[in-house]
Amino acid sequence: MSIYEGPELAKTAANHVALSPVSTLKRTARVHPERTAMIYGDLRRTWGQVETRCRRLASALKARGIGKGDTVALLAPNIPEALECALGVPMIGAVLNANNTRLDAATIAYILEHGAAKVLLVDTELSDIAKAALATLENPPLVVDICDPAAPGEKIGAMDYEALLVEGDPEFEYGLPADEWDALSLNYTSGTTGRPKGVVYSHRGAYVNAVNNTITWAMPHFPVYLWTLPMFHCNGWCFPWTITLLAGTHVFLRAPRAKPIFDAIADHGVTHLCGAPIIMSLIADAAPEDTRDFPQTVEMMTAAAPPPASVIAGIEAKGFHVTHVYGLTEVYGPAVVCAWKPEWDDLPADERARLKARQGVAYELQEDVLVIDPDTGDPVPWDGKTQGEIVFRGNICMKGYFKSQEQTDKAFKDGWFWSGDLAVQHPDGYVEIRDRAKDIIISGGENISSIEVENAIVEHPNVAFAAVVARPDDKWGEVPCAFVELKPSATVSGDEIILHCRDKMAGYMRPKLVVFGELPKTSTGKILKHVLRDIAKTDNPTLEA
Repeated sequence: MSIYEGPELAKTAANHVALSPVSTLKRTARVHPERTAMIYGDLRRTWGQVETRCRRLASALKARGIGKGDTVALLAPNIPEALECALGVPMIGAVLNANNTRLDAATIAYILEHGAAKVLLVDTELSDIAKAALATLENPPLVVDICDPAAPGEKIGAMDYEALLVEGDPEFEYGLPADEWDALSLNYTSGTTGRPKGVVYSHRGAYVNAVNNTITWAMPHFPVYLWTLPMFHCNGWCFPWTITLLAGTHVFLRAPRAKPIFDAIADHGVTHLCGAPIIMSLIADAAPEDTRDFPQTVEMMTAAAPPPASVIAGIEAKGFHVTHVYGLTEVYGPAVVCAWKPEWDDLPADERARLKARQGVAYELQEDVLVIDPDTGDPVPWDGKTQGEIVFRGNICMKGYFKSQEQTDKAFKDGWFWSGDLAVQHPDGYVEIRDRAKDIIISGGENISSIEVENAIVEHPNVAFAAVVARPDDKWGEVPCAFVELKPSATVSGDEIILHCRDKMAGYMRPKLVVFGELPKTSTGKILKHVLRDIAKTDNPTLEA
């Protein structure tokens, strides 16, 4: 007799609840209310205090008409209020839209309008860029100022954040969503193909990846986590909820600099931090007067462009242990890890660094990651040579792109999410990126569209053609390198090209090197970017006549 032939065993409130990061705060505040939840300068708050503030935030937003599916936008650096938004906004089923603080006003305005933000919480240090963005909107959201004495700025909102919290009920009853597939957050890509795309996360996916972080990184209870990774990046790779789940301590820095990083590690006993290779370089290259000794080994997770072997060696010599991960906004941040094997410990340092620089294998709770031939739909041989596209499948893949069914359908094909990144798969199953589809450049953890930079350059009246590719950089991982072909008899300097780009894009997107000459092309006029990539890797890139 089959188990299904008897009476139906139904889902009930007793045996089935939605998976949601909201539950992480409820348990931690109940079990560990007295433990330190956050450190920011001289500020200390316990988990009991944090939960009360999050209850107030959720209650106040609800009283102002914010509810299920409504977007609450945030423009702030790594400060306590950013964590409270990650924990409090989902309590009422609202959707958190944490914005990249490095974007220009026009892009922020587009995101606020496209995401239909009803509220914008903005740190006053960023009020100038927010004010410029809001000025272009026909129906601007309610603006709430986050006022921080450490970085004062102009107030542009209807009220400030603390006043908003006063409106809220400290005993506000919150619960889990009725459906774990409900939207939790809206994160915009860096506009690698024109306008940024809105990536929708679910409660289920965020919860699974928050738990996944603890498994992948073998994290114990009560970690002390230093926020050097921007919390606007994929909701801080879901670590706001991971650290909360483990009753850890969030240590905040408004901006990552070498001395404050070392001071935090030494003074607060930091055990974990995440960041792009630029953070690794910041630590590895810190001046002696900016460093501090500390007894613990600090676990560091890094993503983006593979860190140079010299940087890995340098940072590990200073008491850090590096874990290399890979992912995209569409998969909640990292979803692939270079899982370390004990037998690699005895290998020479350069070989260990080479292995560690590979992207790796699927997270434990990501169902599968493969490299597939996009033309045949078949997995490529695990030979470390045959290229294909990295694909993902599992619970930590996005719901889809907001307001774009066409883009969603294109991304989800044949039961996989197609990343757009080209890679090989080694005999041990580890994935290694060999190229980036659509010529994405990852600089300091930020995605840069080469097309966007090229379009800006060719607007210069003396430029005929432009091609932008990634150039390796020890500090940023990769930087844009522009190859420019001028119009006949025209003259212009590299500094003039870079200056021309200044008002058209954020600083990190501008080319760091400009090389002039005739661009290599096919017989049909298509620029041979693979040739330019090879040239960009040389010490002194040139285009021979």
